[in-house]
Amino acid sequence: MKYEWEKQVGDKHYTCPIHKTALLIGDRWTLFILREFIYNGERQGFNQLLRVLEPISSRTLSLKLKKLEACKLVERKIVQERPIQVQYSITKKGKALKKALDSLGRWYKKHHRE
Repeated sequence: MKYEWEKQVGDKHYTCPIHKTALLIGDRWTLFILREFIYNGERQGFNQLLRVLEPISSRTLSLKLKKLEACKLVERKIVQERPIQVQYSITKKGKALKKALDSLGRWYKKHHRE
């Protein structure tokens, strides 16, 4: 079963790479999750992410992490400790988004000074 975003990205109707990128990472929580990995630690636990991304719900975080994992932007690893923990880490492909996020930040600072 494909998620709706997977159908949209694979749809030949959408040929613009910017449109396809927006479908993959353009929603609010996905960008915030990526920001946490890129700027605040390449390896994060689920509960750690849940705390820093408040008010995100655990269900929403879980769904977004699954999406990022399916896109190969984030990897999931079970740590064999007691209690068992799940660690997420950003992949090389995910790290490649840093320049784009940096550019978005610079654009905002240049054009929206308060």
